[in-house]
Amino acid sequence: MRAVFDLDGTLIDSAPDIHAAGCAVLASEGLPPVSVAQSRSFIGNGARVYVERLERAAAGDTDPARTERMRQRFAREYEVAHALTRIYPGVEQALDLLKSRGWRLGLCTNKPIAPTRSVLAHFGWASMFDIVLGGDSLPVFKPDPAPLQAVLDGLGAGPAVYVGDSEVDAATAKAAGIPFALFTQGYRKTPVDQIPHQQAFDDWAHLPTIAAALAR
Repeated sequence: MRAVFDLDGTLIDSAPDIHAAGCAVLASEGLPPVSVAQSRSFIGNGARVYVERLERAAAGDTDPARTERMRQRFAREYEVAHALTRIYPGVEQALDLLKSRGWRLGLCTNKPIAPTRSVLAHFGWASMFDIVLGGDSLPVFKPDPAPLQAVLDGLGAGPAVYVGDSEVDAATAKAAGIPFALFTQGYRKTPVDQIPHQQAFDDWAHLPTIAAALAR
């Protein structure tokens, strides 16, 4: 059996670090900071889109040269932004339990691969997942189903479930044709009942049972 996970807002709460990195980038351009809530609302479609939303919120528009400078600075800040990031309660126990039951685990995130591997190493998760794909690992990113499908292919055959926290993750799972479990305490922007899902949960202790049911 195969379980694939999103990262930010699903396994880890990285919004405070992303906000800090974003504000550092804005300050380097002489632009005002954005709020934590604004920054959090920009998360989900990868770093490139995040920077564009950040710039537009602070400056009122985007300028190609400035956007590129901001992207480069954000990439540097993002790769080492770990101090404020926390693992959601129960995540490690759930992942360990799934592995002990023979599940193959994959990670499919729109976070660029460099900060993805950096934060995995930071938490001692370098070998937690059999396959890891970031938002820049392929020419396309979620909600295109190709990254999720690539992770699933890498994990081999068998029943599968995707676990995420957002509208983007729901659309990705639907496009890939696999069951979706929605973690409701993440970075979603709309009510739970408006996000397509097979199961929803707010406590990671429930995930192993949910995954087993969806994989049947």
